[in-house]
Amino acid sequence: MTNMHNFQDPRVLRAIELVWREAALLDAKDYPAWEELFTDDGVYVVPIDPDTTDYASSLNMIFDDKRMRHMRVERMIQGYAPSAVAAARTVRNVSSFVVKDISDTAVTLRSAQILSAFKRNEFQTIGAELTHTIALGETADADRIHEKVARLINSEYAVNAAGFLI
Repeated sequence: MTNMHNFQDPRVLRAIELVWREAALLDAKDYPAWEELFTDDGVYVVPIDPDTTDYASSLNMIFDDKRMRHMRVERMIQGYAPSAVAAARTVRNVSSFVVKDISDTAVTLRSAQILSAFKRNEFQTIGAELTHTIALGETADADRIHEKVARLINSEYAVNAAGFLI
């Protein structure tokens, strides 16, 4: 089956819709709702090595399980952390979806993200290749992110503190 045919599969459409919903929640700074999009054993990773697949044994900018995601969300909403004070306004464009794997229980997608941020009168643009593994539930409302990997195109170079989630 070619990739174009995969986009007619309702499981793939549900996975893409979840990725877009995630982007909208992050742009709206609705971090508690974003946190709820993940499975209990889900991970959120921003690796430094652009080729690694062994995140647990690699150096990462972010490698969050449920507990660490919750702590990150608390810092973002408390207002005391530098990342939360005057947090950047963001707009994400997620596109160029490629279906990597489909089963009755999960869909893995790769996509491109351009994130535009504005903070303290400065614009910042961040490009990333995203890989999402979506655990499919009984209904689309029950679908959850099992793994999100955001590979920044400049991950091997200095990355400014963002003040937002990738």
